Amino acid sequence: MKKIGIVMGSDSDLPVIKKATDMLKSLEIPFEVHVYSAHRTPEEARAFALSARENGFGAIIAAAGMAAHLAGALAANTTLPVIGIPCAGPLLDGLDALLSTVQMPTGIPVATVAVGGGGNAALLAAQILAVEDRALAARLDAKRKADAEAVLAKDRGILERL
Repeated sequence: MKKIGIVMGSDSDLPVIKKATDMLKSLEIPFEVHVYSAHRTPEEARAFALSARENGFGAIIAAAGMAAHLAGALAANTTLPVIGIPCAGPLLDGLDALLSTVQMPTGIPVATVAVGGGGNAALLAAQILAVEDRALAARLDAKRKADAEAVLAKDRGILERL
């Protein structure tokens, strides 16, 4: 099975990344996590992206706040799918990071999830891998079914709370 590369621009993004790693663990998907900055360690970030395919990765998740150039910098150096997670910052609550992540030029796409959306980034990465992996697709189907059942259980119990 291909693994997922996870890169965060700062260890302050770890709470968002934890949502992604928890989801990947629950789906039995291998991953690696690194801290590389598009601005402070551009050579390391570039080297990671350039070698990602040959190192067995099937997709990359990149989390960054504020200027949030990390996902774009990685995408510029690989043709693997890159999923950006904009992270909330001190001034604009993540809107700055969202706009930086989603506004990529033609030719360098970055899929973008919600601000702080580590879980959805992991699920999107899993869906990408599941195109070629029936066992993973079955685990995703089972998760969807369990999620739906949890909502319906809440529906059945709502009147008791009112």
